[in-house]
Formats: sequence, C-alpha cells, structure tokens
Amino acid sequence: MSEVKKTKILNYINVFRGLAILLIVAGHTMQFGEIGSLTQRISVEIFAGGTALFIFISGFLFQHLSGKYEFKSYMSKKWTNVILPYLWTAIPGLIFCFTMPIRYENTLAGLNPIAQIPMLLSVGRIHNVPTWFIPMIFIFFLSSWLLIKLEKKGVLYKFLPLFFLITIFLQRPELESHMLQDLSYTARWFEYVKYVFIGYMHFFSMYVFGMFCSANKNIIDKFWQYRWFYITLMFITASLNVYSGFNGGWTNGTLSKIFLTIIALAYLKHYDDCIISHKNLNKNLDIIAKYSFGIFFIHWYIFFIYNLVFNLPNVLPVTTSIPITFGYVLIRFIAVTLFSLLTLWGIKQTILKLNPESNTRSFIGV
Repeated sequence: MSEVKKTKILNYINVFRGLAILLIVAGHTMQFGEIGSLTQRISVEIFAGGTALFIFISGFLFQHLSGKYEFKSYMSKKWTNVILPYLWTAIPGLIFCFTMPIRYENTLAGLNPIAQIPMLLSVGRIHNVPTWFIPMIFIFFLSSWLLIKLEKKGVLYKFLPLFFLITIFLQRPELESHMLQDLSYTARWFEYVKYVFIGYMHFFSMYVFGMFCSANKNIIDKFWQYRWFYITLMFITASLNVYSGFNGGWTNGTLSKIFLTIIALAYLKHYDDCIISHKNLNKNLDIIAKYSFGIFFIHWYIFFIYNLVFNLPNVLPVTTSIPITFGYVLIRFIAVTLFSLLTLWGIKQTILKLNPESNTRSFIGV
C-alpha cells in the first residue's frame, strides 16, 4: 500500500505527461492531405488521438495520488486547478466566437451572447475545440468516489476487459459545424452534450487502465518484456483503421493509441535513469510537462491565429509534395508549441509581478 499512497510524481510519468500534450498539439497542427484521402487518413492515424494518452495519465495520477482521497477536498482542488483556469482561458475563445463567428465556426452564432455563454462553457468544443475534455473529465471527478470505492473492494479492475470492449464498439461520433446547420440551436447544443457523454464512456477504459497501471506499477516491466508484441498490435490496428476509414468503413482511432500508451510507458520507465542522467533533456521535458495543462488550454487559440496570419486551413492540402507539406505542418507544430509556452510564461510572470502570492494555476493551469 505504501506505493499507492506515495505522492511523489514519478519522472517517467512526468515525461509521459509532456509527450501526451505534444501529441495532442500535433493532432491539431500536423494533419495534411485532402479530406478523406489516404494521405490524410494516415496523418490522422499517426498524429491524432492524443486524448487517449491524456486520459490515461489522468487516471494514473488520480490513483497514484489517492492515498489521502477525500471527496470534498478533491473537488475543491479540481475547481481551483481545472475548472477555474478553464473558465479564465475561455475568454479568448468567447471573443473569437462573438467577433468572427463564421471563421471561428461558432455553431451557436445568432443566439444572444448572454444565452450562448453558458451553452458554450458547458460543452467546451465550440469556443475552444480541445476543451470538450473539461466537461468530460468533470464527470470523472464526480465519479471519483465510486472509482475509489470499487478499487478498494477489489472489483474495479476485473471489469477492465468489459470497459475495453465498450471502447472498441462505441465509436466517438464525428461532430463538425457543417453537420449541424439544419438543427435548432438547442438540438445543436444537445449534440455537443452527447459528444461529451459518449467521450466519457468511450475513454472510461483508458482512465481505469491508468489507475490499474498505477496500482500495479510492476506490470509496466511486463509491457517492456513484450514490447514487440504490442508494437506489432499497434501497427496492425493502425493499418486496419486507415484501410477501413479510407474505404468508408468502421473506424476507431483509439485502438492503436491503447498500444501506443503501453509502448510509451514501457520505454519511458525502462530508460528512466538514462533520461534523468541527461539533465538538459530531462529539464526541457519537465518544463513541457509542467506547462502541459496550460498548453492544452491555449494552443488552439495560437493554432487559430497562426492559420489566420498565414491564411491556412486546419488540414493542409498537399500542393507540392508530401515531404514539403510535412515540413510545413512540422513548422506549424513547433511554432504553436513554442508560442504557447512563451505566452503562458509571459502571462505567469505578469500575474506574479502584479501579485507574487497569486496561484497562477487557477488562471492558466500553470
């Protein structure tokens, strides 16, 4: 039990957290190819799907730090460190929604802004695309007491195979602005609510799997032992998903990310001492990890501004060659990541200058 109650964040988990946010940023900035083309399907399969890793690490850390769990204090901390920064960082998205609704794809445009605000904040995805995650993770927060209770009774992890079956067969719905044009505003909002709840059910396995790996950390060594098996499964599921999607069939991008999670965890733990020994590398990875939640909150705005300045679509078409287009999206990924870090650092320093006692995490997640 001492390992479960240990509150120190493990270095390999810290690095994993940083890599997870980089994959989320890559999923938004590095897609290229004509929509529906094989190239675009492959780019989506490679770069998108970081949410699965982010939810896994959320479950891992929840269990790892649950030694002194108490529901009221837990929810109080989540209000301060998750909900408040979500609300503060929503301000730019709300401004974009109201000032350039067409370019920003505000599907509630036309409603009174006062009516829009609670609808936007309750679902996340419209004003700041990645933050649909927040109402979804809030459901996990509300479920936390039940997860702890089931874990203590020794029954939670017995249901993992069932949870993974739900992940496999319950697809995440596609939800783009053009799909909602014929619906009423209320019906549009309900589509986003449904998206959040389906996301919760779809990713429930990854959250519980994170808890399982935290409670049974020695199993990560088994992942390393059988790493080539998991690597093979990752490539098989990724290839099948691309093939099926390209031919208009069933798709589920989370499957390959389950195996990517296992592989990344295995490699990071196995080479943990090596990473720690390279102090500059570990320091930079630690910075990304510490800023990960802040990057999550604001990178979509930086991405939107970047595309606005250079007149680019979210998914870059291949106009010359695939290597050159890949270079363009790679530059965009690096630029969005760096500007997100610099913006967060600047805001953090400004807040601390105004009030050195401020808890900047409650404003920007850092």
